[in-house]
Amino acid sequence: MNTVYKIDLAVIVVTIFSLIFAVGYISPMIISPINNLKTSDSNIMFSIEKADYILIDDNLDFTTPEKYPLAEGTKINLEPGKYFWKAVGVFDSEIRTLTIESEVDLQLRKISDESYSVYNAGNVNLNIEVYNGTSLIETKKLPVDKSAKLTGTKIIGEQE
Repeated sequence: MNTVYKIDLAVIVVTIFSLIFAVGYISPMIISPINNLKTSDSNIMFSIEKADYILIDDNLDFTTPEKYPLAEGTKINLEPGKYFWKAVGVFDSEIRTLTIESEVDLQLRKISDESYSVYNAGNVNLNIEVYNGTSLIETKKLPVDKSAKLTGTKIIGEQE
């Protein structure tokens, strides 16, 4: 009878170690981005193993998450703000945070004496005001990664 208890104990111990190994082996392994990342780059690369997709939401409860399928080198373009995300496979990963900070970057290229091309190199849409001296002569919305030819003596850009 004592031998049966030893065999049962051995089976239980082996089963427990097997379960611990299996759960650790099939849990998502997040390589990047790091937790609590703060960046102004709105194009984020996710590198995750053992997961099928990512859930990203602007609230911790994931009431309205966006679902993104995972492939090698998955890049997701996000608007400025704070996000909560997790990888989902057989099991869910821990919830992580990611913050995309606003970046206003208006590049000016002179074409002629009073003509300029402006390029929105930031990660937020811009409202542009063009002045000739002190007089406002034009207003324009400039989306991210777009340029516009403007004529005036002063150009001001601000976040939309």
